[in-house]
Amino acid sequence: MKPVSVRKPVRFRERSEMLDFLLEAAAVTSQTLDLDKLLASIAEIVKKVLDYQLFAILLFSERRQALRIRYAVGHRDEVVRNLSLSLDEGITGAAAKQRRSVLVADVLDDPRYLNGLDAVRSELAVPMLARGKLVGVIDLQSTKRGAYSESDSTLLRLLASRVAAAIDNARLYRRLDRQNRTLRTLAQLSQGFSSLMDLDELLRKISVAVRQLIEYDAFSILLVDRDAAVLRHRVSLRYDQRVEVDNIPLGKGITGAAAESGQAVRVSDTQQDPRYIASHPDIRSEVAVPLIVQDRVVGVMDLESEHVNRFTDDHMRTLSLLAPQIAISVENARLYSELAVRERRLDDDLKSARELQYMLLPSEAPAIANMEIATRLRPAREISGDIYDFFEHGDSSVAIAFGDVSGKGVAAALFGALVSGLMRTIAPRRKGPAVLMKALNDALIERKVEARYVTLLVMLWNPQTRQFVMSNAGVMPPLVLRNGEILKVKAEGVPLGLLDSCEYEETVFDARPGDVIVLYSDGITDHLDAAGEEYGRRRLNYVIKASGDLPAEGIVNAIFEDIDRFNIEMFDDQTVLVMRVL
Repeated sequence: MKPVSVRKPVRFRERSEMLDFLLEAAAVTSQTLDLDKLLASIAEIVKKVLDYQLFAILLFSERRQALRIRYAVGHRDEVVRNLSLSLDEGITGAAAKQRRSVLVADVLDDPRYLNGLDAVRSELAVPMLARGKLVGVIDLQSTKRGAYSESDSTLLRLLASRVAAAIDNARLYRRLDRQNRTLRTLAQLSQGFSSLMDLDELLRKISVAVRQLIEYDAFSILLVDRDAAVLRHRVSLRYDQRVEVDNIPLGKGITGAAAESGQAVRVSDTQQDPRYIASHPDIRSEVAVPLIVQDRVVGVMDLESEHVNRFTDDHMRTLSLLAPQIAISVENARLYSELAVRERRLDDDLKSARELQYMLLPSEAPAIANMEIATRLRPAREISGDIYDFFEHGDSSVAIAFGDVSGKGVAAALFGALVSGLMRTIAPRRKGPAVLMKALNDALIERKVEARYVTLLVMLWNPQTRQFVMSNAGVMPPLVLRNGEILKVKAEGVPLGLLDSCEYEETVFDARPGDVIVLYSDGITDHLDAAGEEYGRRRLNYVIKASGDLPAEGIVNAIFEDIDRFNIEMFDDQTVLVMRVL
């Protein structure tokens, strides 16, 4: 826009000249929606026809019901910053209230005059109206007595009627632009909030984000503690510095009122509201917005200011748009924090359970006559449902137990511990493995542990005769490597804890020096690769044959190394027990 040149005021010689001027003024003011540029142009246009030493455009605020200087020439800075006039104050207030021009030839004779400069003698105030509403007042002041005439008042009134709509449009555009920027900011903030799971970091970012949209002197987010019936300060800032504030009982104070009602509460002057809890004596206005998730108040966002009537309808709309996203983000972060605490507790419990399981399971194979033994258990989770044990049976035999509890994790491990305890208790009173199996099955059926069973193989080893007597309850039969070939040992049976009154058979196997007997859980053969193919018994047989000349520990290592080459990701507990007959 080409700036309007300033020249000495003129009086119009013909009516057509005044019309041309008004058309020029309308054209100039319609070229921009920038309020600052528009008001500066109006000041220059007025200067062309009416001389002044002080000039001001005061805009009317519906919410405050007051006039404030929005553009000024000649007025002191402190007056521009601080002056707020009601509709019954001063000459400009009178013009606004009466909605007609007020011309004062000598301000010294008018009690309504508010002294802005001692040298001022005359004043002309003209209201600006658009669509029947008061927009503001154009105010001219001169050091000359009687500087303005009725014709000047008429001219300024005509000019005001044409620029009022432009000012109103510019203010509307400014408001809409601010709202659009607010919405864009809210969208960006919402995306940022949803990705934060650390509650303290989330609340810190919320406090910063809200300050970008609304100036405040104090900010708090309080979370509802239903058990204690209080609002607990989770973050409280005073001039961006964190402060410690007491918790607030539900229903008390402005924040308590918002939490109790589920509605935003705005207080224009805290000194006039009996609900206000005076934590800071200089706070004069406050707004508290409830944070609601699924019709449940989970907290309150609270803003405070040292200025009376600080928070506007626009601020309330902004906070109402922001509050639901903050509420969801805060609730998600709180739940995530609670879940993290529970997971840490669970991890501690699992760690303790794993240590206990390692204590219950043999840490290393015992020394057994005419036998070299090695074993390894690798749980899919922290603890395993696979079990194995060694204990003396009678005067000359050693019992070797190997099994797998249904399922995984803590429940499977506890059931396995139950089975191991029962087995050690019952075994000394039972001569053969088949009788031991039946007694164990009866004991588990009696306890009725729902949906739990165990596969178990018990082998009695007699070192003098090099003979195994075994009874099987669903475990994969042992693999026996003899002279480079895999022998099939037939031993079958129903898992323990499934059926009542089961009978179990015994199988006798005569071992020879050099035989390698391999026991393995189904987590070995059922192990899957990335394509979903099973590791299988055939591949296991090949590894056993290839490593058969190694010590028992070497065979165990070879099996697990090959499994990891097949797929390092585990899906089930994996246990291998290797015995070499000496």
